[in-house]
Amino acid sequence: MEQSTFIQQASTEKNKVSKSAALQEPRVIRYALTFIALAFLAFFIVLPLASIFITAFQKGVDVYLAAITHPDALAAIKLTLTVVAIAVPLNVIFGVMAAWTLTKFNFKGKNLLLTIIDLPFAVSPVIAGLVFILLFGSQGLFGDWLFTNDIKIVFALPGIVLATIFVTLPFVARELIPLMQAQGTSEEEASISLGASGFKTFWYVTLPNIKWGLFYGLILCNARAIGEFGAVSVVSGHIRGMTNTMPLHIEILYNEYQFSAAFAVASLMSVIAIFTLILKDIIAWKSKSS
Repeated sequence: MEQSTFIQQASTEKNKVSKSAALQEPRVIRYALTFIALAFLAFFIVLPLASIFITAFQKGVDVYLAAITHPDALAAIKLTLTVVAIAVPLNVIFGVMAAWTLTKFNFKGKNLLLTIIDLPFAVSPVIAGLVFILLFGSQGLFGDWLFTNDIKIVFALPGIVLATIFVTLPFVARELIPLMQAQGTSEEEASISLGASGFKTFWYVTLPNIKWGLFYGLILCNARAIGEFGAVSVVSGHIRGMTNTMPLHIEILYNEYQFSAAFAVASLMSVIAIFTLILKDIIAWKSKSS
């Protein structure tokens, strides 16, 4: 107890020294740095975000409502939500399994598996889409078999889901791996030694410890899935009302000079992004306080 109290006091004193050292910087420098940071955020984030909503409502509320309730827009929104509803849970399951495997067990090829998980971060989404075309397209590796059995992958929902899963695959795993590494395996080992099964150990020991990190990774995965453009653009075929997600629908409207309609749909994505950011901050605050 005395040692723990001493460590806590030393940490508190260290934080006080760091804060006082920061406050000793000249006031001009502190104000200048603050102004530069705020100006940067205002110019590159706040101003573009505000312009989206201004342009969306430029022609009135009626035009705005007509744009977001158009059958093609509703189809794009429905497709986007469908893809998210499929891709995100699958990536959550994979992320938890991958993090569990990489942090709780030692085996050959561990670093290789970690590298493969990080691969979508290094590969361009457009390249990822082309890979699925080469595999499942009409001239692809499995194209003849798919055509014979009347199975559609590319230019259909399955291809869009596969492309989205690929680009969002690392988010949950990469959020959980460092967290589970820091927690170690002592609690799981104690649970198993007391007779608990592997599932009960995961459900009652591991999951409560990683729940906020899991939610955080889920939020990031969800945000990327909604906004994915490159890979989905390659495999979708841009079929109106069928294979256009919200980003693709916005691109088509913009290319057709329907700016108000394009920004109206973009405003919906912006609202989702803002809500996601708020939810992410709440989860980060909860994880620190718990």
